[in-house]
Formats: sequence, structure tokens, C-alpha cells
Amino acid sequence: MSDIISKRSELLFCYDVTDANPNGDPLDNNRPRIDEETGINIVTDVRLKRTVRDYLHDYKDYNGKDSKDIFVREIVYDEEKGFVQDGKMRAKDFQENAKNIVEKCIDIRLFGGVIPMNKDSITYTGPVQFKIGRSLHQVEIKHIKGTGAFASKEGSKQKTFREEYILPYSFIVFHGIVNETAAGTTKLTEDDVDELIEALWDGTKNLISRSKFGQMPRLLIKVTYKNKGFFIGDLDKKIKMTGFENPLKVRSENDFIIDISELLNSFDTNKNEINGVEYKIDDNLRLEQQIPDGWKKFLQ
Repeated sequence: MSDIISKRSELLFCYDVTDANPNGDPLDNNRPRIDEETGINIVTDVRLKRTVRDYLHDYKDYNGKDSKDIFVREIVYDEEKGFVQDGKMRAKDFQENAKNIVEKCIDIRLFGGVIPMNKDSITYTGPVQFKIGRSLHQVEIKHIKGTGAFASKEGSKQKTFREEYILPYSFIVFHGIVNETAAGTTKLTEDDVDELIEALWDGTKNLISRSKFGQMPRLLIKVTYKNKGFFIGDLDKKIKMTGFENPLKVRSENDFIIDISELLNSFDTNKNEINGVEYKIDDNLRLEQQIPDGWKKFLQ
């Protein structure tokens, strides 16, 4: 087990979506979430955290074996009726032992959560928090209709119809913070954060369900600070999308350039507070400025 996090860090994560729905709103016919005033695509932090949880469960063996688990996940306890566990039932899987849950469940160590017990509930504030993700440009929603393979009902010649809403393209940015103070409560370790970094990148690539396929990670930056409590903030507002004429006609990473000059200036201004910067970048993403020589690539 590695050391518990002792230094604060910030995350900037960028990925794009092509001909898919990054985060449908169930209260709006599952349309992609849009800020109606600006035309900006919105993705909730809940969606991003699910990406992390699913990747760790499916690809990193956080599945209840070898003392590694995910607390917040869908578990069917009656397959015939399709009943799914609620929070209290899930807590009983760990004998309602909060310490046991924290030790085994990486998602609680990362994101915190409310653990419902029989008599009371225990709330853990997550060391890792993300703002709502936003696209760097206006987007448009496309409504697609299709014909299903089966008849609409027995004895009918009429086939079923399928409708869905997609975005032709969206370049989305998330800003997150790893809080060293809260890390002491959930015992978040350096290894846990390494797993988070991998899950953000590879988990996004592995969103290959029918509605989610078409998402690719493009840029991930982690800046770690020297002094407790310090952070720059608003990293997501310090990069811009340039080199295009009409944002609604952008269709791939080849149609624009990412300007990180404000981010670089901010890092330079606060260089005495920064312990180090790590990054990962997709080869197809074009940056207007070069990555500084002092930044280190993530190992994985």
C-alpha cells in the first residue's frame, strides 16, 4: 500500500465525442444535456465518475475479490424479477462496517459517499471532486430515426422504430481537485490516484456501448502543489479552442487547435507553489503551444 495523499493536486481532463450521446438527460427524452443560453454541451460529474467506476470494475478487478471492490454499482439480487440492491442492502454486503467499506472500495476512497446503515448513515466527503464538464464550443443535437429488426408485435408486418439524439461532435473539458485534507479521512493513497488517472483515460476509450461509442481521451494534466491548501483553480477556463470558423461545423480534432497559453502563464506565475506537472496527450490533438520540457508524461 502506498502513502496517503499529502499534497493537493488539480486535474484537467479533455475528451471528445463523435456521433454519440455523452450524457443523456432522462427528464428530456435522453437528449444530450445542453446549456440553452450558450449552446454548450454539459456532462455531469456523475457520468464521469461512472466511467471511472465501470473501468475499475471491468478491467482492474475491483469486483469484490481480493479485498478490492466498487461500492456504488448495480447489483441484481433477484434475476427473475430484476430487483436491484439499494444502498442499505449494499452496506449489508460489508456487514454494515464503514471501516471495511472504505478499506475495500476505491470509489468511496476517491469520491466519498453516503453509506446507509440500519440505524444511521455515515457520510464521507470525497477527496476527488469534479466540476460539471463543458464543451469548449457550441454544439448541435441531431435527431436520428431508424427501423428495428423485429416486428412491432406478433403477427404484424410493421417493424419497430428507433429514435435517438446524438452530437456530431463535442470537445469536453473537466476540472477536478484532489483534496489532501479529505484524503486523510478516506485514506486515499497515491496508488488510488494512479488508478483514477488510468481509469479516466482508458475508461473513456472503453465506453463502447452503442450509445457511448465514439469517445476518445485527448489531454490529461495533473498539477501537484507544494503547500497544503494551495491551488490555482479554474484550469478548465484557461484553455481555448481556436482555428475554426463555425463551431457547429467542427467534426473532429483536425478542425481546431487548442490554445493553452493562459494555462502555461498561470503555471509560470505560480511556479514556486508547484511541485510538478504530469500529462498525457493524444497524438492527434493539436496544441498551439508546446508542452514544457519540465512536464513529465504519465507512466502508463
